[in-house]
Amino acid sequence: MLRQSLQQKLLQKLSPQQIQMIKLLEIPTIQLEQRIKKELEENPVLEEGSELDEFQDNNEEEISESNLENDADEFSLDDYINEEDIPSYKLSSNNYSKDDKKEEIPFSTGISFHEHLQNQIGLRNLNEKQEVLALYLIGNLDDDGYVRRKLEAIANDLAFSQNIETDEDELLEVLRIVQDLEPLGVGARNLQECLLIQVETKDQSVSEIKLARKILKYYFDEFTKKHYDKIITRLNISEEELKNAIQEILRLNPKPGGNFADSSRSVQTLVPDFTLENNEGELQLSLNSRNVPELRLSYTYTEMLQSYQYKSKNEKTKSDKEAISFVKQKLDSAKWFIDAIKQRQNTLMLTMNAIIEYQYEYFLDGDESMLKPMILKDIAEVTGLDISTISRVANSKYIQTHFGIYSLKYFFSEGLQTESGEEVSTREIKSILKECIDNEEKKKPLTDDKLTDILKEKGYLIARRTVAKYREQLNIPVARLRKEL
Repeated sequence: MLRQSLQQKLLQKLSPQQIQMIKLLEIPTIQLEQRIKKELEENPVLEEGSELDEFQDNNEEEISESNLENDADEFSLDDYINEEDIPSYKLSSNNYSKDDKKEEIPFSTGISFHEHLQNQIGLRNLNEKQEVLALYLIGNLDDDGYVRRKLEAIANDLAFSQNIETDEDELLEVLRIVQDLEPLGVGARNLQECLLIQVETKDQSVSEIKLARKILKYYFDEFTKKHYDKIITRLNISEEELKNAIQEILRLNPKPGGNFADSSRSVQTLVPDFTLENNEGELQLSLNSRNVPELRLSYTYTEMLQSYQYKSKNEKTKSDKEAISFVKQKLDSAKWFIDAIKQRQNTLMLTMNAIIEYQYEYFLDGDESMLKPMILKDIAEVTGLDISTISRVANSKYIQTHFGIYSLKYFFSEGLQTESGEEVSTREIKSILKECIDNEEKKKPLTDDKLTDILKEKGYLIARRTVAKYREQLNIPVARLRKEL
């Protein structure tokens, strides 16, 4: 038996202006400057300057029609930004993923890594095919200087895209030429090969260098896992000899393309969005608007529209009507943009003030132990804004305080209870973990079980797996990999 049912679903679609508003809220100050500059270039009705004077305001009111009444004051961010706009994991007490990334700003200087290698190939005595293959291999290097693709796949690419027949053996021969370029280690297919290329150029008559090469070539796995006892036994060497060889290995560069990549890749210029000052115990917050100009509507265009509208219907030509339509559209867009910027600034200040109020004791002098557990929901409830709005405000924003510059994400953390029932921030626990590991005996580093016991002794009831999770979040390896001779 077939049954029919009627379901109603409310689907939320964001308008282009609403999407723009979301983007304005997310971007940091330095990108806001660029966004305003772009709008000024594209909209002739928008111009820099203080608010319109009373005379201009009056004129603006006279020319306002229904299509100019889409004022930003009539909408709120929370009218169209809700929890569905962001992944669910950001709404939990963890707040943020480690994969959150700031949008980067292009910035380049000097010669690039790949150009540096290409210039060297031009100085080598190669035949035409070798040069083509070498340049193609250089083009396949990543920013660290490695060939991450299999030579077989590169040979297939050359056959299909360049109509060049080659094989793995020929490519390997040319790869050896690339590996002979500066900086040493480029063209390696893995870390072991990268380090071997470098150590083999050193004086092999020096005992520690010769030993370093032997370790990298035959005991690389044991070396990376810090199984030093196995290396000492198998090579029949002393602990001191091993220590000297390891010092030689540590002088090698695991990322030969790194220095060039740092200068040619896009980088992020850090400009604080907020400034917080402590004036004799009174916290004063200000928004960084140093390079964000005031905006206004162009009186020239509002006057132009007014003169067109004074004409009677019969007097208006087709070009007049087109001009009226164009100016109205630009005025509408400019007016919305001005109010959207104001709305953005107000939302940022409202959110940051709530964070400061919530963490007031911490902001007085930056004592990390005073940082209370705080999640996005806490600030959403205080401000009356949506959780996703708080998330967007905190994303890629920074505040300059009298004790340093911090990402807004830094102030959000989970909470745990101590043995006495007191709620503490996980950041406080991580701080204790880091301090314990920093002060551990490097020959016998503390295991996660031992760290768990230390925390319990201090009154923090925490499971070993949670200790392991916090250690990983601090980018601290397991005890075995922290072991030193």
